[in-house]
Amino acid sequence: MTEVRPTQAASASLWERDEELAAIERALDTLCADRSSSGSLLVLRGEAGLGKTALLGETRRIAEARRCVVWSARGSETLSSVPFNVVRQLLQPALLSLMPEEAREYLGDWYDIAGPALGIADPGERQADPQGVCDGLVAVVRRLARRDWPLVLLIDDAHWADQETLRWLAAFAERLGEQSVMVVVARRPGEVSGDSARHLDTIAAAGSSVANLSALTPEATAGLTRATLGAHADAPFCREVWAVTGGNPYETVELLAKVQDSEFEPTESAAGELRALNRSARGGGLVARLETLGIDATRFAWAAAILGTGITVDLVAELATMSIDDAVRCAELLRTARILTEPDPAGVQPDDGELQFVHPLIATAVYNAIPDALRTAMHGIAARVVTDSGRGAAVAARHLLEVHPDNDEELVEQLREAAREHLAVGAPDAARRCLERALLEPPLPESHARVLHELGCATLLTAPATTIDHLQTALAMPGLDRDERVDAVYRLSQALLHNDQLEEAVRTVEAEAAKHRSGPAKLRLQAVQFMWEGIYAGEAGSPGRSARLADLARTCTGRDNSERALLILRGFDAMARGENAEEVVGLCDRALVNGRLAPGLGWTDPEWGIELLMMLANSYAFSDRLDRAEALYNEALRAYESAGWSGGHLALAHAYVGVGHRRRGRLREAEASLRKSLALAERVGRRLPLHWSATCNLVDTLLARGHVDQAWEIAEQYGFTPPYPSTIVLPDPRSVRGRLLLAVGRTQEGINELEEAEKAAAVRGHHNPIMVPWAVDLARALASEDPARAARLATDVRRHAERFGTDTAIGEALRCAAALETGQRAVRLAEQAVTYLESSPCQYEHAAARVEYGIAARSSAELQRGLTLARSCGADGLVLQAEAALAAGVV
Repeated sequence: MTEVRPTQAASASLWERDEELAAIERALDTLCADRSSSGSLLVLRGEAGLGKTALLGETRRIAEARRCVVWSARGSETLSSVPFNVVRQLLQPALLSLMPEEAREYLGDWYDIAGPALGIADPGERQADPQGVCDGLVAVVRRLARRDWPLVLLIDDAHWADQETLRWLAAFAERLGEQSVMVVVARRPGEVSGDSARHLDTIAAAGSSVANLSALTPEATAGLTRATLGAHADAPFCREVWAVTGGNPYETVELLAKVQDSEFEPTESAAGELRALNRSARGGGLVARLETLGIDATRFAWAAAILGTGITVDLVAELATMSIDDAVRCAELLRTARILTEPDPAGVQPDDGELQFVHPLIATAVYNAIPDALRTAMHGIAARVVTDSGRGAAVAARHLLEVHPDNDEELVEQLREAAREHLAVGAPDAARRCLERALLEPPLPESHARVLHELGCATLLTAPATTIDHLQTALAMPGLDRDERVDAVYRLSQALLHNDQLEEAVRTVEAEAAKHRSGPAKLRLQAVQFMWEGIYAGEAGSPGRSARLADLARTCTGRDNSERALLILRGFDAMARGENAEEVVGLCDRALVNGRLAPGLGWTDPEWGIELLMMLANSYAFSDRLDRAEALYNEALRAYESAGWSGGHLALAHAYVGVGHRRRGRLREAEASLRKSLALAERVGRRLPLHWSATCNLVDTLLARGHVDQAWEIAEQYGFTPPYPSTIVLPDPRSVRGRLLLAVGRTQEGINELEEAEKAAAVRGHHNPIMVPWAVDLARALASEDPARAARLATDVRRHAERFGTDTAIGEALRCAAALETGQRAVRLAEQAVTYLESSPCQYEHAAARVEYGIAARSSAELQRGLTLARSCGADGLVLQAEAALAAGVV
C-alpha cells in the first residue's frame, strides 16, 4: 500500500497536512506581495493532539524564511480567567522593544486607552470602557502592522483564551480587510460556551479558510512509524500503532518516542507492548510515570501546573517548598521525561519563564492529578508567592478564586483590589468574578454592603438585571454611609432604566429621597427622580410634576451641581412642553459656569451620567440655539473619543452630532454621523434607547434628503417599528415613522401612527411642534379627506409655535398653514414662512419654504434661491422638486 509522506522538511506531526500548508502558503503569498493587500484569517480546528500546534510552528518557519515578522501567543486552560492574557502575550514583545516615550508617540491617543490592558502603561483614574479598550487594541495592531509588515499573528489554543482577548480578536477579524496582516488561529471544537463561543464563531465566520483537521490514516501512520523507527517496521506493528493511537499525531509521535526509548524491535511480536506504552504517555499513565520520578519531581510538576505561566525554578521551588538545588534537579528530570521543556526561543514571551509543559494535554493531566484539597492550598500559597514577586493583586486573583471560603477578610480586600485593577484596564467580567468570590468568603458585616455596591457598579453596563439584585441587597443592609448610599440608589435607578424598568427606577429614587432631610443628598435624589420622569415616554411619573419642578428650580441659583441639574431638568421640561424658548435658554444658561459645564458635571464624570447633559444640549437644539447645542454635542464626542469610550456613550454622541447637522440643514454630514452612530449602537444591542436615537434620526435625515427608499430600508433592517422604548427619543419616533409611512404611500397607516403620536404627546404635555412634529404631517395628510380637522390642527400648531416663540417653530407652522390654502392666502402664508425661516438656523426648512413659496408665487427667482439652498443642504428631493417646477415653467 502506498505510504503518504509529509512535505519536505516538515516535522513528523505534519503528515497528511499538505492541503492546510498549501492554504498557509497562499495566504503568505498574498501578504508578502503588497503592503496594501487585505488581511487574511486561517482557522485550524481539531481535537487535542491532531497537529494544530505543529502547523503553527511550520507557519512560523515558512513565514520567517520569507522575512515576515511573526508574533505568537497561546491560551491556557488554567489562565482563561486572566483578562488580556493572550493578547498581552501577542503584542507585549513588540511594544516593550520600544522606549516608553516611543510607544506613547507611536500609539498616540490609543496609548492611554489600550496601554493599561497591554501592561505597558499605568491605568487612569476612571473605569475604562471595555469597548473602547477593544477598539484601542485593534488600532494598536493596525499601527504595528504598518511598521512591521509583513506581519503574521499565531494564536494557539484559542478555545482557552480569555474573554477579553476573544472579544478583541472577533472585532479585529471583522475589520481585517482594513489591514495587511495574516492571522492563524488554532482551536479545539466545542470546549467553551456563552460569549466565548460566540466570539469564536465570529472569528470563524470572518476566516478566509477554516481547516477541520482529521486523524492520520493507517497509511500515513505506517509511513510515520517507518520514518521514525526504520523501514524494517513491519505492517502488523504499524497497524497496531494506528489502532492504539487512533491516528492522533501527537499520541503517535509520543508512542514512537517511547518505542525508541524501550529499544524493542518494531515487529509483530512486540506489537502487544504498544498499548501499555501508550497508556504511560497520557492521562493516568502519565501520572503514574510522573510518580516513578520521585516525590520531589511530582511536587515540582504540580507546582508548575498551578503556576501555569511564568514557570521559573525559583518560583516553583518556593511554591513546592524545596531548595533551589532540588528544584534544579527536578526540572532536569522532568525535561528528560518529556513532561517539561524550555520555551521555543522563536516564540518566547517576556513572562514565559524558564519552563513550560511539552503539551497542553500534559499540563491538564498533571493539574487534574493534584488532590483537590492540596490543589486548593497550593493556589493559596501561589497567590502569596505571585504577590511577593511584585506582580500585583490582579495576577494573584487567579489563584485566590480557587481558594475555599474561610472568613478571611484579608482575602476579601485582595479580591476587591484585584477588581479595581481589572476595572481600570477595561475588564469588568474579571472584576465581577473577583467580587462574587469575595462575597462567598464572606466579607465582614461592616464591609459586606460595600462589596455588593462595588459589584453592582462593575456589572452595570454588562448585566443590569444582576446589578439590580446586588444593589437592592446592599441597600437592605447596614454599612453604606450617606454618600455611598445615595450613589448606590442612583446606580440602582440607572440599572432599572437600562433594564427597561423606568417606573420602578422613579419609585426607588422617590422613596429614598423621602428618607432624607433637606440638603445636598436629598436635592440630588430629587433631581434624579425628575430626570428619569423627564425621559419617560409614558404617562408623567406623578401629578403636578412640572409645577413642582418649576417651584423647586425657582429657588435654585446654580451654586452646586444638584441645583444645576434641577435647572437643566426644568429647562428641558419647559422646552418639551413648548413654553417660552427664551426662558428655556435662560434656565439652561444658569446651569453653566462661565458658559461651560461645571466641574464634576462633565461628559465622563460618573455622578450624573450622559442623560442629564443630553437633555441640556437638546434643550438648546430645539430652542434654536444650535451654536450652544453643537458645542456640547462636539464636546461630548471629543470627551468620549479621548477617554476611549467606544460603547453606548460614543454612539449617542455621534447620534447627536448628527442631530446638530440635521437641525442646521447639513444633511450629508448628518447622514454620515448617524450611520456611524448606528454602527456603534449595533455593537451595544438593539431596542435600546441609543439604538432608537440613531435609527430614528437617520430615518428622519434620509426623508429630509428625499431618499425615501433608503429610509424605508433602514427602518426595516434595524427594527424601527413599534413597540417603542420606554424612554423618550428626539425627535419623536412615532412622528418620524408616521411621516415615513406617508412617504411610501401607506397613507392610512401613516395617519394612524401620527394619531398615536398625538395621544402620547397629550399624555406627556409635550407641545413643542419641533420636538414632537406629528401635527404638521397629520394636517397635511388630512387636508383632502378631512379639511376641517386639518385646519384645526394647523391652527393649534401655530398657537403652540407662537407660544414657544422660535423662528423655526413659527416658520414651520406657517408652512403647514400655507400647504392647506390656495391662491393669494397660500402665497402670503408661504412668504411669511420664508421670512421667519430665513432668520432660523435650520437651513433645510428654509430651503423647503423657499421652494414652496416659489411654486405658490410662481417665482423663478425664489425657486432658484430655494434650489441653491437645497443643493447646499444635500436635500436631493427638494432639488428635484425645484428643478421640476422650473422645467415646467411655473412662472
